[in-house]
Amino acid sequence: MAPHTLVGALAGVSLLALAQVATAQDHSHHQAEPAADPHAGHDMADMAHAMTSPYGPWPMNRDASGTSWQPDSGEHAGIHTVRGDWTVMTHALLNLTYDTQSGPRGGDKTFVSGMLMTTARRNLDDGSTLNLRAMLSPDPLMGKSGYPLLLAAGETANGVDPLVDRQHPHDFFMELSASYSKRLSDKDSLYGYIGLPGEPAFGPPAFMHRMSAMDSPEAPITHHWLDSTHIVFGVTTLGWAHDRFKIETSAFKGREPDEERWGIDSPKLDSWSVRASWNPSSDWSLQASYAEVSAPEQLEPDEDETKWSASVLHTRRLGATGWWSSTLAWGRKTNSHDESKDGWLLESALHPNDRWTVFARAERIETDELVPGDHGGHGPLYTVGKASLGAVRDWRIAPRVRFGLGALYAMNRVPDALEPIYGGDPDGGMIFMRLKID
Repeated sequence: MAPHTLVGALAGVSLLALAQVATAQDHSHHQAEPAADPHAGHDMADMAHAMTSPYGPWPMNRDASGTSWQPDSGEHAGIHTVRGDWTVMTHALLNLTYDTQSGPRGGDKTFVSGMLMTTARRNLDDGSTLNLRAMLSPDPLMGKSGYPLLLAAGETANGVDPLVDRQHPHDFFMELSASYSKRLSDKDSLYGYIGLPGEPAFGPPAFMHRMSAMDSPEAPITHHWLDSTHIVFGVTTLGWAHDRFKIETSAFKGREPDEERWGIDSPKLDSWSVRASWNPSSDWSLQASYAEVSAPEQLEPDEDETKWSASVLHTRRLGATGWWSSTLAWGRKTNSHDESKDGWLLESALHPNDRWTVFARAERIETDELVPGDHGGHGPLYTVGKASLGAVRDWRIAPRVRFGLGALYAMNRVPDALEPIYGGDPDGGMIFMRLKID
């Protein structure tokens, strides 16, 4: 299926599903009743908990970004409708954020970020499943240089200069993917996944899909250690799952997306990864992964990279609508000169009820991208850290729509050698409003 055909089909059902929000009945805590007309769309949000994954015989709640896993106790938000033989799920999150970062290398910016995601699933007569997914983002509207974010680095705004102390925008097409799975038994399945773009089998779920991170409008500075491969233009994945264990391998394009954020880059399968995942119970999800990445950085096309990642995710349900989710993750990048840099992340979000979410994050990275080298490229290696704390208050303005207001405060820690150019240990903050359709 051509990318523009997939976009048109899934965008169409996305808008159709969103149009039903104003009239949909909220059944999130009741058993869904079948529609009189099997071809008519109806709300099935409550059925998400009963449905199995399109990849195999496990709860849909276990699925996160790409083919990654989260704890079974996690949420799988979205408006579920039926269109003939297809089950469609649509989810949207839009943030309008004012960002301020202090010090000589800081700045201020108001920007829009978020995503619109739609999946269309068809269960075939032989027990196999076809699943199509499209995810679009308004991030390119913030401009090629992204938004100020102290200690973040990666990619480029103009194809010449690296982005430093800024978070790059994600591409308009965050994912256009298709998967096919075949159940081998009550506990076993094989599946294949392709994407242009898509997400290979590496790392924990991408930060905008992790329950411990998704309510914060701020990207982690560990992004390029843990989950920067969540958008690659060309990926194929083959996986086998048995009950609570899964192993999968991917071939994908190692080069990060270029600065043209509205288009689709040419595909190339020049890198590979392998990931093992295990959910020992409903509240836990563990993964370990490895990747050989070919020339990930546009400005250093002769540098390859090997990457390691390990993570532990924990999610616990609190009453009827509450939850508490946390992530502990480690990543390592090693370049062609055997120089390794580690990144650590600990984050947590507490959602005690339908109104409030409190979130926090602590990170530590070893980076050589903050100060350029004598002849350009990467410079000295420094260890820096960051901690942030925030909250968001939501109001339900329709059965499946929430409006929220939130804020966060972040503190950055730099070594003595960097204090003159950062003005000591700088801080930053964001205030934001959001619209969430789930």
